[in-house]
Amino acid sequence: MEGILDWGVVVIVWLQQRFSPELDVAFKIITWMGNEGFYLILLPFVYWCVDRAQGARLAILLLLSTYLNAIAKVLAHQPRPFQYDPAVKMIAKASGGGFPSGHTQGTVVVWGCLINRFPRRWVWAVGIFMMVFVPLSRIYLGVHFPTDLLGGYVIGGIILFLWLWVEPMVGKWLAGKTLLWQLGFAVGGPLVLIVMFVARDAYILSATGALMGLGVGIVLERKWLGFEAGGPSWIRALRFLLGIAMLIAIQGGLKYAFALLGADPLFRFSRHLVAGLWISFASPWIFLKLRLVGKGTDPR
Repeated sequence: MEGILDWGVVVIVWLQQRFSPELDVAFKIITWMGNEGFYLILLPFVYWCVDRAQGARLAILLLLSTYLNAIAKVLAHQPRPFQYDPAVKMIAKASGGGFPSGHTQGTVVVWGCLINRFPRRWVWAVGIFMMVFVPLSRIYLGVHFPTDLLGGYVIGGIILFLWLWVEPMVGKWLAGKTLLWQLGFAVGGPLVLIVMFVARDAYILSATGALMGLGVGIVLERKWLGFEAGGPSWIRALRFLLGIAMLIAIQGGLKYAFALLGADPLFRFSRHLVAGLWISFASPWIFLKLRLVGKGTDPR
């Protein structure tokens, strides 16, 4: 194993010596496109402004992938390149285990799913760019070995394949259940995931909290709202700007409140739970009340 990691160090050091610091800013921007902050923009945009159903599926897929990636990192317990060899510069901050690469796994499942659902040339172009350069940025920045990327590609590909195969059947099965049964699944599923892997890992708490909030919100939205992401471009833009502005405000307020309490694990779970509820239910409810809707929307 050390021989493989040593080879990885050679690759990273060559990249950094050849292109750093000239490309530092560019690769930091690219790597941000695999961060939580970027997905908190992309996923609500798809859900509110493009296709509600596909946005919901995409968000659930990413959260499940994040949960599995966090477990894999804990089990593998592999160091980051800058921790393994001082010759590697840590150009960007990173914490936790290195294998497999969460950025790589995330780009594979998200952009692979988008390409499958929206098979247009520009989606293919953006998706391929993301799946190549976001992982590459992780090597350049000194936070992942090449083998970490390989693990992210393989695991992400398996998750994507299983999702595209199983999700339609599970979704149809759940749609035929009662409201109480659906809510129980939305709440109980994330709780089971936490119990299955008891750890105070930040990513596990964040993913399960967001999954619970998103799931409950989706069930309630389908029961009482009937929101769809239709309407002219200016209405979609207003929905997005209003929804994101409120999400930022809510998350900032919760961060301040929980900082006073000093309850970090509870904060992470609760903050992401509220974010999931806001994206999937509360914001569509406000959009309907403000009549920021268009054709294809049933403003019940």
